[in-house]
Amino acid sequence: QVQLVESGGGLVQAGGSLRLSCAASGRTFRTDSMAWFRRPPGKEREFVGGISWTGAGALYADSVKGRFTISRDNDRNTVYLQMNSLKSEDTAVYYCAADRRWYVVDGANAYAYWGQGTQVTVAS
Repeated sequence: QVQLVESGGGLVQAGGSLRLSCAASGRTFRTDSMAWFRRPPGKEREFVGGISWTGAGALYADSVKGRFTISRDNDRNTVYLQMNSLKSEDTAVYYCAADRRWYVVDGANAYAYWGQGTQVTVAS
């Protein structure tokens, strides 16, 4: 059974940092692109960033560019989202997603596998 499990969410002060992890299981995700999405309170789900299967290519939303970094460890089947300089508008439930594609796309419909989400709250 394929599973994606996020962890690392929590409450942080504005300007602080958090690192989210997404552990994949059930099969190897070595050849998947993996992405992070988020759903802010009362808003639609939005793309945060994604990373290609080699880790060589990454794509970020303009709102997080320069503050967030995605990385992956294919030996551990894990993808990370390092979030720095957090703002109150980063408050959201963060979701990990994966799909069998070597390149990154920013559309949620392109991803077949999803985690259950982890809450990130940034206090101003």
